[in-house]
Amino acid sequence: MEFQPRAPREGINVSHEHPLKEASILIVGLTMVIGIAAVVLVFFVDLVVTVIPAEAEARALSSWIPDNLDLLSGEKQERVEQLVDRLASHWPECPYTFRVGVFGADQPNALALPGGLILVTTKLLEDVESENELALVLGHEIGHYRDRDHIKIFGRSFALSLLLAVTLGRSSQGLELGTQVTGLAVNSFSREQESKADQVGLALVQAEYGHVADSWKFFERMAAEENDLTRLTTYLSTHPASGDRSQRIRQIAEENGWPLEGPITPWQSSEE
Repeated sequence: MEFQPRAPREGINVSHEHPLKEASILIVGLTMVIGIAAVVLVFFVDLVVTVIPAEAEARALSSWIPDNLDLLSGEKQERVEQLVDRLASHWPECPYTFRVGVFGADQPNALALPGGLILVTTKLLEDVESENELALVLGHEIGHYRDRDHIKIFGRSFALSLLLAVTLGRSSQGLELGTQVTGLAVNSFSREQESKADQVGLALVQAEYGHVADSWKFFERMAAEENDLTRLTTYLSTHPASGDRSQRIRQIAEENGWPLEGPITPWQSSEE
């Protein structure tokens, strides 16, 4: 039989699927792979960081301060640190020597960082109307240290930032984007962690003052100032809304029989 050459059929190596459909399948598949890798990575990190003794963490990071953080000094910072020390004295087995850093910010906030570094914003110190209010906020942060919440969040954020940086590229832009995404995803404590930290903080306030009077007032004022959009986004986030939080704090006090009335210590400074 004589061979008869012929041209290949048209479109023999061309997919019959629409290019957009193929791209969508590829994107969905890649997203699932990254998601599964992230879940496995978070689980592994949680196991690793909880194995590290708190004493070892405290020693290794006793002088660590995040880069590009302009901390303020003065009487106000010293008074906050003294208050933290007083509260921490009611946690006898505490492995940390707490340090306090004050930095300028437009939002009231406090953060628990590895090594015993508690950061507070100048706006928080301006907004609290009594030492009792500030004591609960600081006691709450100490509560995160007791349950090692802070080191879990730090480990997750670092690991996921590296994962996204590798996925998006090893460039500085990829690492920066990875840091921003993971900051939104994991730099929040769960509702359970927040509730436990509130219980610890309130117990420290009770131990320090013999009552918990007005310690929740800061959250009540925040709730009154929140607009509807803020309430919605807060509700959908992992943090409880301020109004719900103040109610829960009073409920914790009543359940433990802690007095809701008592003398209030003013928060004031000669710097103000």
